[in-house]
Amino acid sequence: MEEISVRIKEAKSILTDVVHRTPLNRSFTFSKMTKGDVYLKLENLQKTGSFKVRGAYYALWKRVKKEKIRACVAASSGNHAQGVAYSAQTLGIRSVIVMPLYTPFYKVQATKSYGAEVLLYGETYDEAFSKACEIARSLGAPLIHPFDDYDVIAGQGTIGVEIYEDLDNVEVVLVPIGGGGLISGIAVALKKLRPEIEIIGVQPEGAPALYHSFKKGRLVYVDNIYTIADGVAVKRPGERTFRIINELVSDIVLVDDYEIARAMFLLLERGKLVAEPAGVLPIAALLSGKVDIRGRKVVAVISGGNVDMSLLSRIVERGLYLEGRVARIAGLLNDRPGELKKVIDVIAEYKFNIVSIEHERANPLIHPGAAKVTLGIEVPDTRSVIKMLDKLKEKGLDFKLTMGEENGERGYLYREGP
Repeated sequence: MEEISVRIKEAKSILTDVVHRTPLNRSFTFSKMTKGDVYLKLENLQKTGSFKVRGAYYALWKRVKKEKIRACVAASSGNHAQGVAYSAQTLGIRSVIVMPLYTPFYKVQATKSYGAEVLLYGETYDEAFSKACEIARSLGAPLIHPFDDYDVIAGQGTIGVEIYEDLDNVEVVLVPIGGGGLISGIAVALKKLRPEIEIIGVQPEGAPALYHSFKKGRLVYVDNIYTIADGVAVKRPGERTFRIINELVSDIVLVDDYEIARAMFLLLERGKLVAEPAGVLPIAALLSGKVDIRGRKVVAVISGGNVDMSLLSRIVERGLYLEGRVARIAGLLNDRPGELKKVIDVIAEYKFNIVSIEHERANPLIHPGAAKVTLGIEVPDTRSVIKMLDKLKEKGLDFKLTMGEENGERGYLYREGP
């Protein structure tokens, strides 16, 4: 660990004029919601949109300085690709990035915009990585690993130094985990500066390789992964990162995609910050109660902000439902003129805005003389919806809240509180 600490110190010096020193902002909202003292380390505001540029630049700088390399290779479907491409361009060397065939177009274009030569290959990251190794051998160029490289780990560790410099009495630091490079670097830096700090990792339930590895004390590979947090969707953790995590990290917790989506929504609405799913894992852990921070001073590392806009729009739409700000009500009406107007008149009386109407007659399970109507309405809170449903019932119109178990979904529509 001492050798990595030395590299972190060097990386801090090298990166000073290359990357942003990102803000560490206290969140009144999340502090109130969790009864802790919550600060956000905003790596979503970093160059290229994530922390990855720190490790990529430091690793490449060392190789340019010591090995005089003129090219590098990497495999990535997102943030590491952009970090390597930007770093290579800044250092004046060639970069070849292999990305899986189905990488979203905007990620490919972002990587190309930093001067990289992008090759789309393979259906999975593992296939792209194998191809990148092959290209690296043929070019005689180094392959910059996204996490299992001590220089990359050291570069990410500069975040830990910045946290300590801005908040030296921090008690707990929550960090997203994919392959483990980010949390390894932060853990080495912070444990060196203040050994009593607790470092807690957060992984998605759909990609829990390091969680299971940590709990079992040995490396565990997960073949089937599925999560919206694609930035941490890693099947095979790093051996180097695992050793560091095993020694320095206090715990690792899991959050599900619903909790991740809610964290993204609340960070956007309350914090005015855009973050990708992987970037909000610590917020998801705090809001879901997976980590109890009552009365403690906590830093949540928001690791990146490169989110697909189409996903973000779906997150906002879902978030409005989950937070009880948009409700869906459904009921059966007699299939004749004027019946729907009765429902709309009651909704108008409560000054709710209708955002969608679905009218279903053809379903063979519905009585031939009836139609199922589902309405999406903007509402101030759940209590108001319940009152409106009671008023509809008084008029002989039996409507119920939907968007629940029948759709294979779950939410917080009935939850009171912040």
